[in-house]
Amino acid sequence: TRMNVGVAHSEVNPNTRVMNSRGIWLTYALGVGVLHIVLLSIPFFSVPVVWTLTNVIHNLGMYVFMHAVKGTPFETPDQGKARLLTHWEQLDYGVQFTSSRKFFTISPIILYFLASFYTKYDTTHFVINTASLLSVLIPKLPQLHGVRILGINKY
Repeated sequence: TRMNVGVAHSEVNPNTRVMNSRGIWLTYALGVGVLHIVLLSIPFFSVPVVWTLTNVIHNLGMYVFMHAVKGTPFETPDQGKARLLTHWEQLDYGVQFTSSRKFFTISPIILYFLASFYTKYDTTHFVINTASLLSVLIPKLPQLHGVRILGINKY
């Protein structure tokens, strides 16, 4: 191993392990719960609209944070390899089916089931929630690791 002089962490790229940090899953779930409660407190939103908004806002945030933004906020000695990868691709050094990857794959599915149930499978809500779910599940497929469809997000 190589000693990293002048950095406060021992990881070459802290993005690879941040989702395994102590309490991150609980913080993530509490954040989604707080988002839902804030949306519920808006008086003119019905319960089905709040569930759909919670699902869509969560998935939009997850898509941007995990699948659109590339690089790392840390200085890494990896010769710029991390700047070409999304956070999802950096997670656990790209190893598939780790516990953190499973958690962040299953959590939008659970939220989708809750949103579908509380919207009583209304067609409009169902289509919106399904499209939102697919927008975060498809980029997580192992077959799409490092793939840039139509050159989108290539650089």
